[in-house]
Amino acid sequence: MSVTVSPTRWTHVVAVCTALTALAPIILGAQTTTTNAGMAFPDWPTSDGHGMLQYPWLSSTGAKFLEHGHRLGGALIGLASVVLMLTLHWLDERRWVRRLGYAVLLAVIGQGLLGGQRVVRDALNSRGLAFVHGSTAALVFALMWGVAVVTSRRWRSVADDTAVGNPGRSVAWLAAATWIAIYVQYVLGGLVRHQGQALIEHLVFAFVAGLLVIMLSVTAAASGHSWLRGPSLLAGVVMLLQLALGAGAWITKYGFNDRVAVAGSTEQVAFRTLHVLNGMALFATITVLSLRIFRLRWVGQQTGTLSWAPATETGANPRPTPVIARGGAV
Repeated sequence: MSVTVSPTRWTHVVAVCTALTALAPIILGAQTTTTNAGMAFPDWPTSDGHGMLQYPWLSSTGAKFLEHGHRLGGALIGLASVVLMLTLHWLDERRWVRRLGYAVLLAVIGQGLLGGQRVVRDALNSRGLAFVHGSTAALVFALMWGVAVVTSRRWRSVADDTAVGNPGRSVAWLAAATWIAIYVQYVLGGLVRHQGQALIEHLVFAFVAGLLVIMLSVTAAASGHSWLRGPSLLAGVVMLLQLALGAGAWITKYGFNDRVAVAGSTEQVAFRTLHVLNGMALFATITVLSLRIFRLRWVGQQTGTLSWAPATETGANPRPTPVIARGGAV
């Protein structure tokens, strides 16, 4: 028996696959930075004069293996972004979503150029451009997951849910503040990683960002919206893991009590790399959760539904009175 997949379903599948494909250059890029392998080659886009697919990657080792693997991952996500853009162009009737597809492709191209310019221009051959490259990578990754959210079936169907309530302005503001805080913390981490700066600021702000994440997770999970429950719980877990990985990265890099940090040790590379990757995953998770909150709020405003009322004396939670939603592609 054949299974028919709707165009809407296809766009979501391609969007999710694109975001997952981005993990290849992200993981290899994080390892490249941790091990200082970013300048393994003096040329770009070639590698020691070889074309992208001609370089003997599998027989290489060390820094060149990581850096060329990062380049191959970049080429792979570039191809996936083209597929995503074409899929949205052909199958999604919403103009603004199609434009998001173009934005993803342009962002990936920009990331590739940023990485390459660090190599080919002596004036920019520094960790400063690597810092910019890493900071914008988190935004591109979040954009990809944002496209995955807006192409999902639930994004559309939630507009027809008569039980949808408005999460409230305070929740929306909390989501926006948390999103900004996590990105600021990610950038501060990049300054520590690439420039050796802002160590204390990164450490102190971790508690601010962590508190906002926990507040948002608890608030969203307790709202009663099933669409928010999954990313809410995931955000809380990933935040706690991030704090643990941060502690491990600190100990393995700077030492603690009688423990002496060994530069380039396996555990140091592992903790520092995982801390970066988990931070990017946290930012993407907060992006997904925030978009769902804003979507529910927008639908609540369009349909005229109200926020969930507090429980009555009998313990019942009254539903808001539904109003027919306005038409149009959303």
